[in-house]
Amino acid sequence: MLNKYARAFFGALFTPVAKALLRLGLSPNAVTVIGTLGVCAGALIFYPMGELFWGTVFITLFVFSDLIDGLMARLSNKGSQLGSFLDSVLDRVQDGAVFLGLLLWFFTGGENLWLGTTAAVCLMLGMLVSYIRAKAESLGYRADVGIAERPERMVLTLVFTGFTGLGLPVVVLQTVLTLLAAASLLTVIQRMASVARQAR
Repeated sequence: MLNKYARAFFGALFTPVAKALLRLGLSPNAVTVIGTLGVCAGALIFYPMGELFWGTVFITLFVFSDLIDGLMARLSNKGSQLGSFLDSVLDRVQDGAVFLGLLLWFFTGGENLWLGTTAAVCLMLGMLVSYIRAKAESLGYRADVGIAERPERMVLTLVFTGFTGLGLPVVVLQTVLTLLAAASLLTVIQRMASVARQAR
């Protein structure tokens, strides 16, 4: 849903940035790697220290690299299968880093076992959602159904984590992550059922 309605807006917003990076001589793949390193640094340095707001701000500075690298590839006609593969793999790295950072904080200084466990479940199910689609497509099936796509998971997680860092009650973040975990589980079931129907 977010992908469908927001991509055009953010595409127009970040096109000047993409053009500027191309003029600096950066390649789309370089931006993909830089963005991933930035997201991982924000998630795995700030979050385990309990800096949920500043960690989210730092991550936000880099998370749009996923959109900018695609714009750069189209503007420069340098899109490739390798670039698409790298982008897909590093998207999973970014997702994993965000939930791992939350997991580390709430299992340690945050002292919230339930929230840490929920972050771990979101991490596992998020990876499973992506894997099912990739595996299905490698076998010639489609598995793009489901209500918990990556953009929705990331936006909701980052927004409510940032506000928690500003004083929003932790129970709100707990509720959001629990709902995301449930939505991810439903997406896993939907995709497995879809592939099973196609296989028959």
